[in-house]
Amino acid sequence: MRVEQTPLKDCFIIHEKVHGDARGYFIETYNSKDFKAATGLDIEFVQDNQSRSSKGVLRGLHMQRGAAAQAKLVRVLEGAVLDVAVDLRKGSPSFGQHHAIELTADNNKQFFVPAGFAHGFVVLSEYATFFYKVDKFYEPGNEVGIIYNDNVLNIDRKLSDAEIILSEKDNRLGSFTEYAASL
Repeated sequence: MRVEQTPLKDCFIIHEKVHGDARGYFIETYNSKDFKAATGLDIEFVQDNQSRSSKGVLRGLHMQRGAAAQAKLVRVLEGAVLDVAVDLRKGSPSFGQHHAIELTADNNKQFFVPAGFAHGFVVLSEYATFFYKVDKFYEPGNEVGIIYNDNVLNIDRKLSDAEIILSEKDNRLGSFTEYAASL
């Protein structure tokens, strides 16, 4: 396992070793001992989630607040997504900053998103299967989010607004300025 620090504090790109031959490949996608040694973080993941979406589907930017805040380890099993994390931890040196990475079934990268970050992705390929681990169970009453096209964050989604497909819930999310004012 090779860990790459992003510009956001505690947010990492994880590169796993791919063992391949004529038969196919094998990847150890998670090992708690290796993860802790490489990142210094002792995370106990409690749930795995998976979604499949078509091109242009944008999910996010979501997060759980307070004691329900979730750390996530995300990857793509099929297709390609642009994955984005936004640091919303009050007092963090990277507060209000974001990092985007293309995760694909071919590059086998994983993205560790710490608790206190908003997270989302947009599907760039015809379809994508997205898989992630979380360290806390979902609590609907603690979910907050920021609208995908927030002017302050100015995230390049790689697709035009006309190509974006949103849920009604995601279309009603507030702005970064509104979120920051609530802290």
